[in-house]
Amino acid sequence: MLAAQAWRLAAALLWGLAAYDTLACRGLFWDGSAFLVNIIDSGTFHDFYPARAYVGYVTQLPVLIALKLGVSDLRVLAMVQTAALFALPVGLYHFALARVRRDWLLLCVVMGTIALVYLPTSFFIIGEYNTLYAMATATMAIVLTGERRRAYDGPLLCALAVLSVCSYEAMVYFGPLLVAAMLWWRHRLPREERTARALALVAAVGFLGGTIVSSDTIVEYWHHPHFVLVRGAILDFWQNQQFIVPVAGLSLFALVSLARPSWLRGRAPVILIAIVSAVLIATLKFRDWLNPEAMVFPPAHYVARTAAGCLLWALLIAAWAHVAWHAHAPRLLDVLREQKVGRRLAAAMMVLLVAAAVPDIALTRLWSGYLAFYRGVVTSHTGYVSVTSLPDRVWPWWLFNQQWSVPALSAILRSAPDQAIVLAVEGPGDMPPFDSRCGTLPRLKGYRWPD
Repeated sequence: MLAAQAWRLAAALLWGLAAYDTLACRGLFWDGSAFLVNIIDSGTFHDFYPARAYVGYVTQLPVLIALKLGVSDLRVLAMVQTAALFALPVGLYHFALARVRRDWLLLCVVMGTIALVYLPTSFFIIGEYNTLYAMATATMAIVLTGERRRAYDGPLLCALAVLSVCSYEAMVYFGPLLVAAMLWWRHRLPREERTARALALVAAVGFLGGTIVSSDTIVEYWHHPHFVLVRGAILDFWQNQQFIVPVAGLSLFALVSLARPSWLRGRAPVILIAIVSAVLIATLKFRDWLNPEAMVFPPAHYVARTAAGCLLWALLIAAWAHVAWHAHAPRLLDVLREQKVGRRLAAAMMVLLVAAAVPDIALTRLWSGYLAFYRGVVTSHTGYVSVTSLPDRVWPWWLFNQQWSVPALSAILRSAPDQAIVLAVEGPGDMPPFDSRCGTLPRLKGYRWPD
């Protein structure tokens, strides 16, 4: 029963988490607060980085619509922003789950993507990579189940391709994969389906365009101080326990499966995944049991995003091999394709997915406490308050602190214009990443956070 309903349970879990995160205004984390302030103060899109503009347009549009409708409640606007940021990737993952539900192995791949890629990196939901990874997953879900040739497949692939043109720099390696997938899908279509074949070429051109834009952006910003800092942290993904624990466990699963495919017919793989799930939940206690520095750390979601993207790329290649490789296929694939094995693994992956949601929920609860802490500071002071005077190095508040975006966050949490704004160490313009507007003193005239 669990395996048969796994995709529905996974989709329900995703939407439930998105609703909870929306109520907690998690879209304000780090850059999100500065983005919201800039959208409100300028009255237009926060178009600070052309290579990611299209995803920004889609996720910022609901906020602009709310502003046009006269919404002045900053908490409502923060919830609208958060809902938009989560709805796009969650909707795409839901689509992918529904699309692959009849193929047990593909379903395991999509659920694994959510557990290993999306949930361990989505606390930084303002990051456009969340949408790109979901788009790549949805695109491959369409291509790999394309034998049904639904009428909307071609237009939907084209829409995803257009959105990917200015989405995220990871298109430098996702782009070629998706272009190849489009050409393979087109090759499999009957020649009489001329419209679908033409749309496949259009989609391929779109994904190629995304590859070119991302490549050009990487070259242009290669020596930018912020980009240099980001590149230097790529190998620090091990700091993200939500990511590294399931990856280590499933790497062991993959190695044993390669060496001895027959073990997949037993219960040992399910037991291994259950143990990994238990350890993943236990990461919340590592700080108490092992070391104060061994903690589930929200900024590590940002640090691990590149490694997570590379993992997703490998997962999508494996899913493609499952669908395309039949003649002289390795024994491992033959065993994985057995219905009993697939159903059992799908149930196990559902358990892992639930386990991955536990740290996510715990961090969101801590985030709500952090907002309450900052709101208390803002409403109990007037004028400017230096961030150095606040006890935000005390657990758990310092988990969420980002100095250059503190002025924006504190301004959003004000209920009256005479309440405090918290300034970063070097002033309101401290450490803007790409856009000089980030970190500047917000105005937010006529807007307030309700008491």
